[in-house]
Amino acid sequence: MNRAAKDVMLRVDQAGEYGAKRIYAGQLAVLGDRHPMSAEIRHMAAQEEAHLSRFNALVAEQGVRPTLLQPFWHVAGFALGAATALMGPEAAMACTAAIETEIDRHYSDQLDALGDDEPELADVIREFRDDEREHHDAAIAAGAEKAPAYPLLSAAIRLGCRAAIRLSERL
Repeated sequence: MNRAAKDVMLRVDQAGEYGAKRIYAGQLAVLGDRHPMSAEIRHMAAQEEAHLSRFNALVAEQGVRPTLLQPFWHVAGFALGAATALMGPEAAMACTAAIETEIDRHYSDQLDALGDDEPELADVIREFRDDEREHHDAAIAAGAEKAPAYPLLSAAIRLGCRAAIRLSERL
């Protein structure tokens, strides 16, 4: 894999993990600590924080420029988390399920692109993809598909996630 492609990969993964951290912060700001979903959301948020820390280190080690959109993702991620939580806990979980569906696909595509070129990075991405799959499954088990207008909500969030990936790759 060439250096430019690897830089893009690290930039977008760092941005995505940052966005996930902010989504969970928004959800917890609305749902609070007493809601039954709060413990699960805190657990997922802690994993996203660990993912972000690892990508922050890789970006620093490799001298990769972070996305210029990080201030936007700071606000947009929190707003998405808060807005879906305001719709109800099922909608918050629908948000998680939708995003993790896209991130699973995104990380799987990256693993295909890496092949045998970067085994250490591939191991990190594989581990994080497995965590994201667990988040998806937990969200479905918590009633994501019972959210109001689930198919529409899920499709809109997935589209936004794909757009965020593309924008972070370029900017």
